[in-house]
Amino acid sequence: MACGALSGSALRALGSELVGRNLCYDPVVKSTKERLAYHIATVLGLGDKLPAPGTTAGSLPAIVGWWMAMLFVSTPSARLAATLIGAGVLLVVGTWASEVESTRRGTGDPGPVVIDEVVGQWLTMVPALLLLDPQTSLGLGLSAIAGFFLFRFFDVAKPWPVKRFEDLPGGIGIMADDVAAACYAAIGLALALYLIS
Repeated sequence: MACGALSGSALRALGSELVGRNLCYDPVVKSTKERLAYHIATVLGLGDKLPAPGTTAGSLPAIVGWWMAMLFVSTPSARLAATLIGAGVLLVVGTWASEVESTRRGTGDPGPVVIDEVVGQWLTMVPALLLLDPQTSLGLGLSAIAGFFLFRFFDVAKPWPVKRFEDLPGGIGIMADDVAAACYAAIGLALALYLIS
């Protein structure tokens, strides 16, 4: 049946089990491009498998991965460069992947698409790399915990103008609101680090 082929009365006759469902969504990833976009956008499919995917499949693996990566990078400047380059690459690739996956799913910002949380979480950590001295594994770990909670708060609360960025089209809108939430979280983290130093 073609997408949108059922009339409103036909849908009502089929019952409430169809209410809120996207009848145009094809769950089968068909092409190599779609498969690649799916794995990037959902962080290797975790976004489809875990509850509360923004937190459990996006932010949590992102912050743990960031902290572990920082343990293997020896200098503060190299840590900052790795964080900014990693977030920048994921922003570009994630924008493309989010666009492809949201189009495939037929929704503006699908819950399982969590690459935007990964980018936002990494960007939140920039102040820790600028303000922590010395950058010990404990200091980075505690900053990561604080950054995790700050980013999740601002990503969910979406203070002005974060919510407005969701209205941007396609993958740009999916990624932009999390980058904006990361800016708020980074300011909060910077203030916290400044106050305790």
